[in-house]
Amino acid sequence: MIFIENEGVNDPRINLALEEFALRNFKHGQDFLLFYINEPCIIIGRNQNTLEEINHEYVEEKGIHVVRRMSGGGAVYQDLGNLNFSFITDYDMKSLNNFKKFTSPVIKVLNSMKVEAEMSGRNDILVDGKKISGNAQYSTTKRMFSHGTLLFDANLNEVANALNVKMSKIQSKGHKSVRSRVANISEFLQEPMSTEQFRARLLKGLYDERDDFEIYHLTKGEWEGVYELRDEKYGSWDWNFGRSPKFNIQRDRRFPVGEVDLRLFVDKGIIEEITIYGDFFGKEPVKELETTLKGVRYDKAELTNALKGVDISAFFGDVPKDEFIELLYGADEDPA
Repeated sequence: MIFIENEGVNDPRINLALEEFALRNFKHGQDFLLFYINEPCIIIGRNQNTLEEINHEYVEEKGIHVVRRMSGGGAVYQDLGNLNFSFITDYDMKSLNNFKKFTSPVIKVLNSMKVEAEMSGRNDILVDGKKISGNAQYSTTKRMFSHGTLLFDANLNEVANALNVKMSKIQSKGHKSVRSRVANISEFLQEPMSTEQFRARLLKGLYDERDDFEIYHLTKGEWEGVYELRDEKYGSWDWNFGRSPKFNIQRDRRFPVGEVDLRLFVDKGIIEEITIYGDFFGKEPVKELETTLKGVRYDKAELTNALKGVDISAFFGDVPKDEFIELLYGADEDPA
């Protein structure tokens, strides 16, 4: 395991660019670990509609960064009290959506600090029923990363201030208060420490588990590649926000794997445009599914035929095809 030193960078645009750069350029067959702490920001899931996830006026007023990541899942607020970790490995089908594999070493270190953390649900780490960590994954055909957040001493009041949390998500959790569902790790520690001290403690705990652990500092040329990726992608409005689609039909449903939100523009019975949003985890980009459905007649039989042979689970996780078609097409719609 090689630990990538991010040299104390707190800019989320650079840190996410560093993560992708390592994924695409560092040695295959080698496992890497990356830590980073971001200044106040909202990190948007790959398939989400940014403008519907954030409190735009508040974000503008406070100068909070808004950056889209490559992995699926939901939007999260981060600040200097939040520690991010990312395990970068070769792609392995058995590791995809296996969050337990990558969070277990982290949980073990937390347990050694007398923090009774445990994996819960599809991608969360909880302590006393409160969320301290959310996790997500991204994969190419050869490499993947599994990354997560660790709420250590974050300003939890900002979660509600900066994010527009959808009622469907709150209701699915069975709670009314966003603040009541999350907690900081610092609340459960027997002795106080700073975020940096916690980072060092976590790194030492992970280091003690591996005989082959070493630290790597990027070269000047590699940092230039990271900054180029920051400028071209993570610092661009098109990547982080994108344009809201034209639509006349909207359908959304919360599945066990997450929310799927469809925006369709149907004209003369034909799907002219379709955009798929959500906080689901899927291996394949939903753009491919959108392309498959574009130009198809908005008719249940036609849609079913168009999706014949399409593996829906590759885009969303465990969503049955018939349930997706049910979401896509409804008898109550009267397409224009």
